[in-house]
Amino acid sequence: MTVFWHRRDLRLDDNRGLERALERSEDPIVPLFVLDPTVLEHASPVRVACLLEAVGALRERYRDLGSDLVIRRGKASAVVPGVAADVGSERVVWNRDYSGLAADRDRAVVAALEDDDVTWESVHDAICHEPGSITPNEGTHYQVFSYFWKKWRDRDKRDPVAPPEADLLATVGTDGDEIGGVETGTLPSRTELGFESPEASLPTVTPAAARTRLETFCDGPIYQYADVRDLPAAGGTSRLSIHLAWGTIGVRDVWAATERAADRAGDGQRESVTAFQRQLAWREFYAHVLAFNPEIVTEDFDPYPDEIPWRDDTEALEAWKHGRTGFPIVDAGMRQLREEAWMHNRVRMLVASFLTKHLLLDWRHGYDWFRRHLADHDTANDVGGWQWAASTGTDAQPYFRVFNPISQCQEYDPDGEYVRRYVPELEDVPTDAIHDWPELEQADRDRLAPDYPDPIVDHAAGRTRAIEAFERARGE
Repeated sequence: MTVFWHRRDLRLDDNRGLERALERSEDPIVPLFVLDPTVLEHASPVRVACLLEAVGALRERYRDLGSDLVIRRGKASAVVPGVAADVGSERVVWNRDYSGLAADRDRAVVAALEDDDVTWESVHDAICHEPGSITPNEGTHYQVFSYFWKKWRDRDKRDPVAPPEADLLATVGTDGDEIGGVETGTLPSRTELGFESPEASLPTVTPAAARTRLETFCDGPIYQYADVRDLPAAGGTSRLSIHLAWGTIGVRDVWAATERAADRAGDGQRESVTAFQRQLAWREFYAHVLAFNPEIVTEDFDPYPDEIPWRDDTEALEAWKHGRTGFPIVDAGMRQLREEAWMHNRVRMLVASFLTKHLLLDWRHGYDWFRRHLADHDTANDVGGWQWAASTGTDAQPYFRVFNPISQCQEYDPDGEYVRRYVPELEDVPTDAIHDWPELEQADRDRLAPDYPDPIVDHAAGRTRAIEAFERARGE
């Protein structure tokens, strides 16, 4: 038998590793998922809740086919070879991941398998084009997205992979609790894993929900994407990020759906589809960067000659985390994160810029908060985004470009709809006053919304302080 080890590919459709396992095995496949404490120590209530729902849905898909998912708790380096031995498998297959944590885990698993004379294979699946396949002439990886995009968009994409037939999977024993001769195991609860209940109201994280989301988006909203994607109140984004992060949908399925949408596009609509596909390319650009530079999770990709003089201000950091900065669109975004475990991408850029520039607080604080609270957390995307905002990453925002949260609120939430949705203290405040809140007279703020905080930093002073700090770090 061959063991197929699921990780961040919690689906049967469009799963290249599972396809490879089936192609090269004469015996039925035993599917496996491991709850590894080494990985879980980096998790959070939000992410564990999403994980358990997705794994539970995956198990049900296998059961519908007369098979099951073997679930184990323990270090993967012990569990994977142990299950292989229990089912008499001489081969284990999995889909490749590109973070440093995943690479360390996989090296330990490979060493253990090779000690037991078990062959193994890791398969490229998570993104369209494998790291190292789109490179400058000198090799390694692109550091400027526009150059990467030109090659990425013209490169042929693989077709989606069909799900397995039932007879290719190991069947459940007569007592219904073993597969391939081993106990299937139970899926522990969030509490049993030591995690509290998440504060946020979470989306459904299953392949069925992903499929519905994709089809709904490509049936209409994708044609308005370019026009409304920067308007957080418009609801014009795909919300597929969580499904790509957990692998409840395959990227080839997403690409194929967007290409079908492009074929149906009317006049002027093809450009909107391309704008969405460009976001898929950004996701892969950051994955390539992380694969070659795993240290950027904690270190600046592009360090300055001198250390950036990040401030130590616990009070300001807490105000930012809890949406109490006195800058309405920043606070709306941070509260959306707490309520929904998700934040609109335009607002992610704004809150990240505000933390790293206006407050001059280390981007690692923001990355850690996002990692714990985003249901769609993806190491490559989040690190890339945070270092972009902090002007320390690849193809990053220039240090002297500091988002103005006042004008950004005016431009991207012109009616104040997004702010009012998440900041109820401002529900009855006139739109102009919402936009101008940080610059209103104190008496006007006290009169209009006495329960909403005053701004914790002056916009102009914060901008000047940030630019001067980065110039010192540059040695200017």
